[in-house]
Amino acid sequence: MGERILFLTGRLAHDSLCRELEGLKKRHFSCRVHELGLQVAGLMTADMIRRRLADPGDAQRIIVPGLCGGDVEALSQAYGVPVERGPKDLKDLPEYFGTTGRRPDLSEHRVTILAEIVDAPNMGVEQILERAAAYRADGADVIDLGCLPGVAFPHLEDSISALKHEGHAVSVDSLEPSELERGAAAGADYLLSLKESTLHIAGEAAGTPVLIPERPSDLPSLYRAAEALAAQGRRFLLDPVLEPIHFGFTESLLRYHTVRRRYPDAEIMMGIGNLTELTDADTTGITAVLMGVVSELDVGAVLTTEVSPHAHTSVREADIARRIMWAAKRDGNLPRRYHPGLMALRDRKPFPHTSDEVAQTAAAVKDPSFRIQLAREGIHVYNRDGRQLATDPFALYPALAVDGDASHAFYLGVELGRAQIAWQLGKRYLQDNELEWGVAVRGANDGIHRSGATGDGSVTGE
Repeated sequence: MGERILFLTGRLAHDSLCRELEGLKKRHFSCRVHELGLQVAGLMTADMIRRRLADPGDAQRIIVPGLCGGDVEALSQAYGVPVERGPKDLKDLPEYFGTTGRRPDLSEHRVTILAEIVDAPNMGVEQILERAAAYRADGADVIDLGCLPGVAFPHLEDSISALKHEGHAVSVDSLEPSELERGAAAGADYLLSLKESTLHIAGEAAGTPVLIPERPSDLPSLYRAAEALAAQGRRFLLDPVLEPIHFGFTESLLRYHTVRRRYPDAEIMMGIGNLTELTDADTTGITAVLMGVVSELDVGAVLTTEVSPHAHTSVREADIARRIMWAAKRDGNLPRRYHPGLMALRDRKPFPHTSDEVAQTAAAVKDPSFRIQLAREGIHVYNRDGRQLATDPFALYPALAVDGDASHAFYLGVELGRAQIAWQLGKRYLQDNELEWGVAVRGANDGIHRSGATGDGSVTGE
């Protein structure tokens, strides 16, 4: 029967939870539902559970509603079995348990992220350190110092030293040979980018060269550079150069495929900023597709940037995408139902409840508090006095009778505004919760544990 799980719920959600669990029968667990003696499951707290559940029986794990307040870890200690919050909406239980019957493991990946500080010459050392710390928190493994043509970078060496002192792996990115030479002498871990004609810069430097063709279409020059370093026993990365759309994008993708076929075991890097930065489209989808290509071709490193305001979460996107793609590849699955972080504007199940289900819930409500739920047909607002349905909050207002209660009117205005946005875009709405925008909102908690860079910034192949 597998793991024995106890699900705690309230009266209103009991039957719906049982129906949802019925569809999960083939998962690797058996389940038991316990109604805790309260009407709304979302109002459950850890203290309430402790008072009302004396013994969890033979349960090996307890799942409480996602909105449950309080210290669930204390419950784990009290009951002697793991207690964890489930999804905020019980309709999300299939995603919660993942495609393998348990929560998806996104702790691993096989791609190193180089995050470029494009305007490093124009920043002071402290500013560079601040930006680097933010990139590392978002998942970057290597801090790339981008040099600017014609702009002096007198503090290049100091910047490298300060970054390495803080535990960062560092790369220097320049088209100027003298800057690459300075970066190599200062101890940069990677040198971006060397060509056949500038290969001498690698010399005795400890930094790993990243090789590009003399011209994007000149793959033979890339091969000759690679074979020269291979003959010396040197480690290197190959970058066939990803081009922007209408400036060679499709041909550049083919180059990556060609290089991988020629060198099945080579370490390859892809600069994804030429797509995320130079395309007026939401970057989450672009990142997902490119990281899918990265996964299929076993590309071991990506270089990303956050210059354009619309690309300001590119590092976080690449981090989540590399984890999703690796997990799906490991499991032999499509990259679906692993993590919602890249679905900023749409949700897979924006309207988990039908209007009939909402009506059934509304009929059981016996108090005057307003509930708001979405269905495909629009926004439902209900309490014990009835249920209203509309797509425009202004159409609902006359029936709410809150003219004399400013605070209540304000609350309903905020909630109905959120509900309208969610209904228009096809996003999940949950009353009393902000809409979730995935990684599109900087600082949002995406649930990914990041331990930070190890300091070596190594590229790991598969």
